[in-house]
Amino acid sequence: MKIKIKKHIAVLSAIAAAVLYSISSPISKLLLSEIPPALMASLLYLGAGIGMASINLIQKKVVPISKDTPFIKRDFPYIAGMILLDIAAPFLLMTGLSKASAANVSLLNNFEIVATSLIAFTLFREKITGRLWFGIGLITLSSLILSLPEPGSLSFSYSSLFVLGACVCWGFENNCTRMLSKNSPLKVVILKGFGSGTGSLLLSFLLHENGIPALYIFFTLILGFVSYGLSIFCYVYAQRSLGAAKTSAYYSISPFIGVFLSLIIFREIPHLSFVLAFLVMAAGTYYTSTDAKESRFRKFSLHSISVK
Repeated sequence: MKIKIKKHIAVLSAIAAAVLYSISSPISKLLLSEIPPALMASLLYLGAGIGMASINLIQKKVVPISKDTPFIKRDFPYIAGMILLDIAAPFLLMTGLSKASAANVSLLNNFEIVATSLIAFTLFREKITGRLWFGIGLITLSSLILSLPEPGSLSFSYSSLFVLGACVCWGFENNCTRMLSKNSPLKVVILKGFGSGTGSLLLSFLLHENGIPALYIFFTLILGFVSYGLSIFCYVYAQRSLGAAKTSAYYSISPFIGVFLSLIIFREIPHLSFVLAFLVMAAGTYYTSTDAKESRFRKFSLHSISVK
């Protein structure tokens, strides 16, 4: 009975991770009316870093944790790459989101699966199954449909390039982070949060992004903690009982929840091309999230919330 209850809690935790992350695009879209892209990216990551550092401290006091594997010299190039890419990616994403439909961006975020898989295949000789290739093809097709400008639809033109560029950056970042998989997921996420958050803050200063109301800054920090930080916590908890593949499958509903929330919040009426892209993306996500090999590409990450 205890095992069954534990499994149910794990399932709810995986779904909670998906729901918490799904609110990121629509709420960020609202906040972007007051907060510029670089500062938004900074606050989201700093919120996650501060929140996860707090959770880590509480965990250590409540439950004794075994000593973490320390970072070694050969980790530093990957850490530097991870932080730099995590500065570029959210800035590109927020820039695209400021000009695009939140529903489109929620779907286009799935292109990260394609980028991560192809980079792993090219640079690290990871094998890709026929099932995963098919899923990659469907997600790419859906992304192309979403990126074609069409008057009166939810699609957009150059803004999609910013979002897809963010996904490519995160694809490279994921493959940097995979080299740190022996380290504690929470420790890596905290490092990402503070490192990338600080870097994005410096970028914000260089771009002269200032004069932001304190209340909006507070809300953005909370959003970063909830959507990026707390979502990771729920994902990691779920994976301990369910395993990577099942947790990934539950988490894959996140972009689709984000789409529905965006359509409701912004009262958008989906165009036929968007509906087609949605269906193709759903099929592609199903094939990738249920592929055994694909689970190897998913890991602890502020945006994809996966643990390798």
